[in-house]
Formats: sequence, C-alpha cells, structure tokens
Amino acid sequence: MAEPARPEVVLSVSKLSKTFKKPFSGKKVHAVKEVSFEVRRGEIFGFLGPNGAGKTTTIKMLTGLISPTGGRASLLGLPVPSSDAMGRVGFLPENPYVYPYLTPREFVTLAGRLNDVPGRTLQKRVPEVLDRVGVLYAIDRAVRALSKGMLQRVGLAAALIHDPEMLILDEPMSGLDPVGRKEVRDLILDEQRGGRTVLFSSHILSDVEMLCDRVSILKKGEVVVAGTMRELLGESGGLREITLGDASDALLDALRTSGFEPRSLGRSWALQAEGDDRVRAVLEAALEANARVESVVAHRETLEDIFVRRAI
Repeated sequence: MAEPARPEVVLSVSKLSKTFKKPFSGKKVHAVKEVSFEVRRGEIFGFLGPNGAGKTTTIKMLTGLISPTGGRASLLGLPVPSSDAMGRVGFLPENPYVYPYLTPREFVTLAGRLNDVPGRTLQKRVPEVLDRVGVLYAIDRAVRALSKGMLQRVGLAAALIHDPEMLILDEPMSGLDPVGRKEVRDLILDEQRGGRTVLFSSHILSDVEMLCDRVSILKKGEVVVAGTMRELLGESGGLREITLGDASDALLDALRTSGFEPRSLGRSWALQAEGDDRVRAVLEAALEANARVESVVAHRETLEDIFVRRAI
C-alpha cells in the first residue's frame, strides 16, 4: 500500500544565518547559525529556545523585517522576503505596537485596510475577530487604557483580520494570565481545524507540548532538537531510572567514568541509563560490586526535560 502524501511545505528554511556587528568594537555576533526547518500545511509548529537563542531574529528574517546574512527561505512558495507572501500571512510580533490613541476597532480596521480588506467586509469582520480574541467588550476603549495582555489580544486580532493562510506568532501567550493562555490555545487549535498553518515561538513549554505537531529547539542560534512531538517524547522510550543501594565509592567512580551521573537519595543512589546496553552495563557493574539493585523504572521525559537537557 502506498504511503499517504505528505502535506505541502508552506515554509522552507535552509541554512538561514544572521551576523551582527557590535557598534564600537566591530566584533561579529552570530545570532543565527545555519538554521534549517520546514513547516507543512495545516500543522502547528513550535519554535523554542531560551532567551537570546535566536528565535525572534529568525522570525524577523522570515517576515522581511531584517535581511539574512546567509541561507535562504521560501514562504508559501515565494522567496523570502516577499510582500506577496506576507499579504497571505498574519504576523504577531513579540511586542506588538498598538497606537495608544486608537481603539481596538480602529486599530484592527487599520490593519485590515493595510491588507486590502474591503471596507464593507471590515465593518462585519472587525467585531467578529475582536470577539474571538476576547476584546469585544473593550472595542471602543482607547488602547492606552488596556493591559499588556489585552494589547496582546488586539495584536492577535490584527494578525487575523485579513483571513490569512498562515499565522506567524512570536510569543503569543506573553502577558496573558492562565485563563487568557487557555483562550489563545483554543484559538490556535480552532485556526488549525479551519485549515490554517501556525508557526509560533514560546517559552511556555506546557503550551507547546499541548499544541504542537512538530518543534525545533534553538540554542545559541543553532537548531539542537527537531522532530514531531511523538518522536521527541518517544525518544525516552529506552530511558530507565535505576536505583542502587550499598553502592561503594569505587562503583560510583566507575559509573561516573563511564558517563553516568549518579545522584544521592540519602542511603541509595539513582542514575539514568538509555538503551539496553547501557542499562545492562549498570546492572552488571552493580552486581560485581555487590550493590543492591532496588528498582529499574521506565522514565518518560516531558518537553521541559528535553529543553533543559539539550538547550540550557
């Protein structure tokens, strides 16, 4: 039986790089180093990394706000930067700027006009979109009176107003309380169910784990982890937590020399071993040293575990 066709690639990034020069010293800073990934139609793709990893710089290159030093990217079949492609994308920057003297109605209407949405369509669509993001009750208040979380929602409404094919969201949960985060998660899932593709960056790993089909994790400008959530969370399928009693100093030193990291539990010691060969090596060493094997337990990592282990 033939394998089902893979969804169309709507964003392709190949060895994208960005180098800055410090203003006084002239020293080069490699903010993004040959980053490559693909986003397929209809999926939610998570772009992760600690502060300063290069997430926002990469997103700025993809949206044409800054130019790459090297590499290439295509968005919706068009080379980046492309105003035609961006007209089919809804973009929420990390810190959306909303004119303080406008109301949400006026600001989202302005965003619609900049994206060539007809005036009659805007009259109907602006209240609908503001309702979806939970700002309808403040539709005619001055933006300067709104909280940071509410401003984030207004920015999200502006990203949705022209009914884009794809959403690029930089930290969309920033400034939101737990209820607001859940509402935005539900909104992102609704957009996916409607056929929209979503790329978003976030440092809230529980949200990413709940939402994403695939992720890339950056560390110091480089991709260090990439794959589907099933692949990444399944990576630990052969990971075992082994607890040893009566472990001598000689045994612990031998385990450390072999690359294990035993940690004290008081009278016992625990360590992790991945793969049958590594587990067997620990058990054989323990038996030879007359240590007591108290337990061998399968260990399932969370996305946070992977993030801390690989990106910090």
